[in-house]
Amino acid sequence: MANSRAAIRYAKAILDIATANNSADAVLSDMNSITKAVNDSKELQTFLANPVISGQLKFNALAEVFASVQSETKGLFQLLLTNKRFEILPEIANQFQNLYNDKNGIEDAVVTTAIPLTSDLETKVLAKVKEFSNKKVTLTNVIDPEIIGGFVLRIGDKQYNASVANRLQQLKREFSNN
Repeated sequence: MANSRAAIRYAKAILDIATANNSADAVLSDMNSITKAVNDSKELQTFLANPVISGQLKFNALAEVFASVQSETKGLFQLLLTNKRFEILPEIANQFQNLYNDKNGIEDAVVTTAIPLTSDLETKVLAKVKEFSNKKVTLTNVIDPEIIGGFVLRIGDKQYNASVANRLQQLKREFSNN
């Protein structure tokens, strides 16, 4: 919990600085890169969380891996070195993305389908999204063959389940109740 609050404070500070410098979009790209790198690499997760590895070594590694990031992001690395808080970098990146989206009226939507979305199906899903949200929506497609067909749309804490698997489950419950 304390790490979460700290990550939010760092993320707010970086967003404020980036906004003042008109580089919030570029810093968002940096944070997306950090999130992707950490999620894709168990070694990087372990490296950042390891208390035995010196902060300077972590700083040097991050500066090398993320050499092309914005000055605000490099400043964040320096601040994390000073405060010995590298283990919360992934959480800071996530919080930054959330704060950026809130500030810009963007909401994430996840659509789960049995097959990859076609442009026609994506148009239909975005039309359904308009019923749930009046914000700009970024759509992420997750493929799960177990839903058989249709889609499951999740926006924030709302979910619309139009999957074949869900309909079959409803029918099964109806028949078992009779």
